[in-house]
Amino acid sequence: MRSQTPGQILLGTTLLVLGIVGLIQGNYIAILEPVPTWMAEQGALADLSALLALGCGIGLLWKRTATMAARVLAAFLLLWMLFKLRLIVLAPTVEGSYQSCGETAVLVAGSWVLYGRLASEWDRRWLAIITGPRGLRIARTAYGLALISFGLSHFAYLDLTAPLVPYWLPSHVAWAYFTGGAYLAAAAAILINRYARLAATLTAVQMGFFLVLVWLPRVAASRASAFQQGEFLVTWALAASAWVIAESYSGRPWLAPR
Repeated sequence: MRSQTPGQILLGTTLLVLGIVGLIQGNYIAILEPVPTWMAEQGALADLSALLALGCGIGLLWKRTATMAARVLAAFLLLWMLFKLRLIVLAPTVEGSYQSCGETAVLVAGSWVLYGRLASEWDRRWLAIITGPRGLRIARTAYGLALISFGLSHFAYLDLTAPLVPYWLPSHVAWAYFTGGAYLAAAAAILINRYARLAATLTAVQMGFFLVLVWLPRVAASRASAFQQGEFLVTWALAASAWVIAESYSGRPWLAPR
């Protein structure tokens, strides 16, 4: 049985928190937003999403159930991403549609990578296309494409991104451009598989900085809106998934061109 990694523990803890918050608030877990109006009115479905996150989170933290939890999580998030593609169909010229799908794609990629690492002998025999090297490449490609949507969002929504930069940092607009460009550069490195380990790790670190420097102070000060609280949880989940993906490059030299 494979040992737990920091990324697995972080993702499991994140899902555990998402599930608890969802049950307390009676809402869909933050990583599923936005949901259609007809679904938002179904409280039972919201509770089910919270219970699913809670169960998968606990499962990932317990070695005996980690494989099953990763399998269920990857399948559920993949189906949700396919469902969420409706946003692009409905608003193909709105960059936010791609960003929203990109967030789900990061979670799909992280859970897929984790499932491949934890796959049992049965999984490797009958689902080799998913759990083997080809599946890993697909997951990493989905992650790279998601990073493109993140980078473009920083430019398309500059008026919303720049004000989020901590007040004590100078040149807020420059930081917004820099972080957006960093996403795009990392996406290129991962998609062409050059310096991919460095790119994936730095991207996870950048998401972690967003969590700690942008959203955590707002939540800690108890002045965060419901939207900001949701963004805190989503960013936490993205950073956890990004860390799982970065771990998948473990053993590769940091500056290996391929």
